[in-house]
Amino acid sequence: MTDPVFESTVRDGVLRLARPETRWLSTGHAGGASVGPVAYNVSVPEGWDEMDVDGYVERRLDAAGFDERGPTLLTGVSMRHARRARLGPVEAVVTAGVSNPAALPVAESARDAPVRAVDPTDDGPDATEDGPHAGTVNVFVGTTRALDAGALANLVAVAAEAKAATLLSRTGFPGTTTDAVVAACDPAGEATPYSGSATEVGSAVRACVRDALCASLDARYGASDDAVPDSVADAAHGVVTDDSAAVSILTDENDGEAL
Repeated sequence: MTDPVFESTVRDGVLRLARPETRWLSTGHAGGASVGPVAYNVSVPEGWDEMDVDGYVERRLDAAGFDERGPTLLTGVSMRHARRARLGPVEAVVTAGVSNPAALPVAESARDAPVRAVDPTDDGPDATEDGPHAGTVNVFVGTTRALDAGALANLVAVAAEAKAATLLSRTGFPGTTTDAVVAACDPAGEATPYSGSATEVGSAVRACVRDALCASLDARYGASDDAVPDSVADAAHGVVTDDSAAVSILTDENDGEAL
């Protein structure tokens, strides 16, 4: 079997993913670009409402015996539901739950879409809270290649697209209100300028995210009394984006013709 991209360790509800001198790009709390040997996925208890997220992360990592710091995501999903997928130069590690779905109706007009019965004036509890709920989908993707800065950023988009397509197929929702992605690459690897869906790296990311996400959903719900909600109205938390934006054409400033 091919060696994993990340060395993984789970202690006290904390998953550490390790690879020396890794470049990371995180969309999660205190995210952004960084270089270091580790990233973390931290499972929080039900009802978690900690306001000092930085302090909470420090305490959890210390309690688990992890001294090094790096990009950290939080989730209400237990680490026993984390799943890893590897293909070629890419690996994905995913935890998934959908108790707080984020629906995006698409029809001729968003206002004409068949939206379930929810109060359109209620943004839901997740709209103003930073803390994750049990539905958070956290995706870590890494490659042994050395990606250009734009390619690493694009890897976030490729992973998010694969996550949305998979969730839509499996649950009817493209995401949850607190999803996050961490993308990583090895600066010492083979130089790779692109990571789009038609590239080896991008194609592998799509497959790995899909397969790890499906496996995590199966682990989370397959032998559980909990079930994927049928609608946002049936979920513990969630939102429906049913507003319509103003759409206009663009014109060429030289001849005034519509583009």
